Amino acid sequence: MTAEVMAQEETQTAEVVSVAEPQKEEKVAGENVEPKESSLDEKNPKTVEKSSSYKEESNFLSDLKELERKALIEFKSKLEEAIMGGTLFEKEEQKKEASAENQAEEKNEAEEKEEGKNVEVEEKDVCLWGVPLLPSKGAEGIDVVLLKFLRAREFRVSDAFEMLKKTLKWRKESNIDSLVDEEFASDLASAAYMSGFDHEGHPVCYNIFGAFESEELYQKTFGTEEKRSEFLRWRCQMMEKGIQKLNLKPGGVSSLLQINDLKNSPGISNKELRVATKQTVAILQDNYPEMVAKNIFINVPFWYYALNALLSPFLTQRTKSKIVVARPNKHPVNDLNFFVLKRYIPIEEIPVQYGGFKRENDAEFSSQDGAVSELILKAGSTATVEIPALEVGKSVCWDLTVLGWEVSYKEEFVPSDEGSYTVIVQKGKKMGSQEGPVRNTFRNNEAGKVVLTIENNTNKKKRVLYRYKATKSSF
Repeated sequence: MTAEVMAQEETQTAEVVSVAEPQKEEKVAGENVEPKESSLDEKNPKTVEKSSSYKEESNFLSDLKELERKALIEFKSKLEEAIMGGTLFEKEEQKKEASAENQAEEKNEAEEKEEGKNVEVEEKDVCLWGVPLLPSKGAEGIDVVLLKFLRAREFRVSDAFEMLKKTLKWRKESNIDSLVDEEFASDLASAAYMSGFDHEGHPVCYNIFGAFESEELYQKTFGTEEKRSEFLRWRCQMMEKGIQKLNLKPGGVSSLLQINDLKNSPGISNKELRVATKQTVAILQDNYPEMVAKNIFINVPFWYYALNALLSPFLTQRTKSKIVVARPNKHPVNDLNFFVLKRYIPIEEIPVQYGGFKRENDAEFSSQDGAVSELILKAGSTATVEIPALEVGKSVCWDLTVLGWEVSYKEEFVPSDEGSYTVIVQKGKKMGSQEGPVRNTFRNNEAGKVVLTIENNTNKKKRVLYRYKATKSSF
C-alpha cells in the first residue's frame, strides 16, 4: 500500500491577520488506497505546491502609474540638483550665528571654497546600499532605491526627498557604511540570524526574542543607554547584511522577510526592552523604507497586543499592512506556526525547530535536491511511503514529519528477494504531539525498498510531509 500525495494545498487553518486562503480540493491517503490507484511516482515524487504568496510592487518605469512616474522624475531632478549644487548635506557653518560670519572673512572664504570642493566631490560619489545616487550616472538600481522612499511617503516628492536626506545624514554621522565589519558580542548571535529564502526569493531574517529571557543577556544588552545604543547598531548591522543579499535592480528581489519569534520573550513590563523596541522600530522605519516585505509574528503572547497598541501610533499605514500575526486558536502552537511559515517559506527552507526540514550545516540535503511531497492521512487509517533502494551499496536519506503527530510510526527495509528478511530500521513507536521532523539514513546490501509506515488511530486526519534522496555510500 503506497501513499497518495495531496496535489493541492489544504485550506489554511491558522487565523492570521491580513492572511486569507481560499479553500482547495484535497486528496487523501488511507487504508483504501491501492497501489494501482495511487498517484505517487516514487522516482518522481509530486512536490508540494507553493502557497499563494505576495509579490513586490514593480520597479519598472513602464509599470508605474502616471502620477508615480512623474513623482520619480521630479525626485530624480531634485536629487540631481542637490548633489550637483552641493546642498544634499547640510553644512554646519550655515547654522552658526550671523555674528561669527564677519570674523577673519578672507580666511574663511578661502577655507570654505576648499571645503566646498571636497563636499562637491563627496556628494557626487554618494551611494546608498551600493547604488550611486547621482541620477545622471544612470545606475541601474537608482529607480529601485528612490521608489522605496517615494512609496514610504505615498509619492509625496518633498517628503520623500527629506526622508532620503535624513537617512544619508544619519548614515554618515553613524558610520553605517562600515557597520557590517564591526564585531559585536557573540551572545547576540542567538537573538537574530539570516536563514534561507521564501517562495518569492526574499532572504529570511529570524528574530528570536526569547534569547533575552536570560537575565544576564538582558542586562548586558538593555541595562544602560550605552548598551541599548550598541544593540541598535547590532540590529542595523543585521539589516545591512540582509540588504547585501538583495538585488536592487528592476525585477530583482529588493526586500527581506522578517520572522519574529516571541516565545519566552520578556514582557512589556520591562522598561528597558520597551524603550529599545520603540527605538528600533523608529530607526528601521525611518532609515530602511520598504526593506521588509512582510513582518511575521509567531508564538505571540497575550501582552503582544498591548505592545502593538503602544507602538501602533508610531507606525505608518504601509508598515501596519505588512504585519502578519499568528493568533492562538484551537490548533497546537507548533502546527499554527508551521502553517503560517509554510504560506510564505518552502518547507525545505523552514528551520527544523519550526517543523521544517532546514538544518544547520546540512551534509545530506541541499537547496537543489530533496523535493518535498505531501499526503493527507485519514482518521483511523494507515499509509506508507516507499523509497526505492534498488542499487546495492547506496545510502538512502529521508526527512518526514506529521503535523501534530499523535501517530504510530516505524521504518523498515523490505528486500526485493522474497526469501530475504525484512530489516527493522526504526521500531514502531507512538510519536507525541511535540515531536519534531524525523531524519534517518539506511545503506542497503541488497536491492529493495525502505518503507515508512504511519498509522493514524485518532479521529482527525493528519498531514504528512516527506522527502528523500539516495547517495553513493562512502563505505
